Amino acid sequence: MNAAASPTWLSRPGVVCALGSGLAEVARRLYAGDTSGMQASDAWIHGRTTMVGPYAGPLPAWPEGLAAHQRSHNNQLLLAAARQIEPALRQAVARYGAHRVGIVLGTSTSSINDNAPAFATLRDTGHWPESYDYRRQALSAPAVFLAQWLGSTGPAQTISTACTSSARALVTARALLRMGFCDAVVCGGADSLCRFTLHGFTSLGAISDTLCNPFSAARKGISIGEAAVLFLMEREARDDSGVALLGGGASSDAWHMSSPEPGGRGARQAMQAALSEAGLQAADIGWVNLHGTGTELNDAMESLAMQAFFCDRGVPCASTKALTGHALGAAGALEAALAWITLSPEYADRPLPPHVWDGQADPALPALDFSGAGQAYAPGRRRIAMSNSFAFGGNNASLILGAA
Repeated sequence: MNAAASPTWLSRPGVVCALGSGLAEVARRLYAGDTSGMQASDAWIHGRTTMVGPYAGPLPAWPEGLAAHQRSHNNQLLLAAARQIEPALRQAVARYGAHRVGIVLGTSTSSINDNAPAFATLRDTGHWPESYDYRRQALSAPAVFLAQWLGSTGPAQTISTACTSSARALVTARALLRMGFCDAVVCGGADSLCRFTLHGFTSLGAISDTLCNPFSAARKGISIGEAAVLFLMEREARDDSGVALLGGGASSDAWHMSSPEPGGRGARQAMQAALSEAGLQAADIGWVNLHGTGTELNDAMESLAMQAFFCDRGVPCASTKALTGHALGAAGALEAALAWITLSPEYADRPLPPHVWDGQADPALPALDFSGAGQAYAPGRRRIAMSNSFAFGGNNASLILGAA
C-alpha cells in the first residue's frame, strides 16, 4: 500500500440544493430523511410529470460590474453557495495573494437551459435573438464567473465528466495544492435543472415519474435535482470543523457510453485508488455515501462493487439522492458535503443519515447494510467516510473524508 498523502483540509461548505440553503438547514433535513424538496412537475418534459429537486430558496442580488452574459441560473446558484463562505474565500485571497488561489469546479451543462429560448427563436425565425450569448452556456463559465467575482487570478477551470464532474474537481484541487501551484483552491460544482438533460435521460428510459428508489426491487430510474456546493481547500485547517480530504481516486473503464461495467470493476479501481492514497484499509471506512441513482444497471453494478470491495463486511451506507435528486455535475461535491456533515464535530452525536427507499430489497442484488434506525459511526474509532460517484462513459471517482 502506498504511503498516505498529507491530508488537505476542507472548510465548512457553502451549499444550496433541494434540501435547502446553508449547512444547518441541509443537515437538519438530511438527518430527518426529508424528501419534501422533491417536487412532481410537468414543466420539464413535454407531456409527462416527473419528480425533480429544484432549489426553492432565495438567490442573492447579482453583483454590480460583472458582464451581463455571466448572469445565469447556474451562476446564481454558485453565488448563493459562495456567499455562505465568502469571508473564508476573501481571507484566502488576502492571505496568499490572488495568484495563489485557484478555482476548480464541476458542471455538466453549465447554463444551457438559460439559452434554450434562443434556440427556439432560431428555429422559428432563422436568426439568433439579440439576447443570445454562447458564453452563458460555455463549460468554462462557472469558473470564469467565480474567479472574476472573487478577484482570484490563479488556475481556474471547470471539469465536465458527467456525474463525476465535481468529485473530480476536488481531486484536481488536491493535486494543485500538492504540486505547489496553489496555496488554496475553491472547489466544488454547480448544475441547474435543464430540459436538455431531462429529455436526454427520458430518451434512455432512465427517468422515474416518482421519487427515485435506490436499490429497490421496484426502482424505476433517477430523479434529477440541482445544486451548488463550494469548499475552500487548504493544506492547513483554518476553522474548527476539522474535516479533511484524505484521498481521492478515479478510473475510466470505458465500458459503454451510458451503461456501467456490469461487475463494478471500474468502481472498485476508483475506490482502491482513493483508499491507497489515504493510506487506509477498507475496514477503516465507517460510512459510504453511495452513488445510488435508482436505475436498474447502476444499482446492480454498485451493489456488486460494494460487496467485492468490502468483502461482505457490511459497511453502513446510503444513497442520498431521494433527498436531493441527482445533481449530475454537482452531485459529487454535494454528496461530499453531506459526508462532511457526518464528520463535523458539530454533528458528532448524530446517527448516520438514513437510506430513504421503500425497503423492498432486490433479491437479485447483494444485500447492503443501509444506514438507519439510529446507526452511527463505530465508537472509539476515527470517523471516516467514502463518497462515490459513477458516470457515463465508465468515468468513476471516489473520495475519502475524515474527521480530525
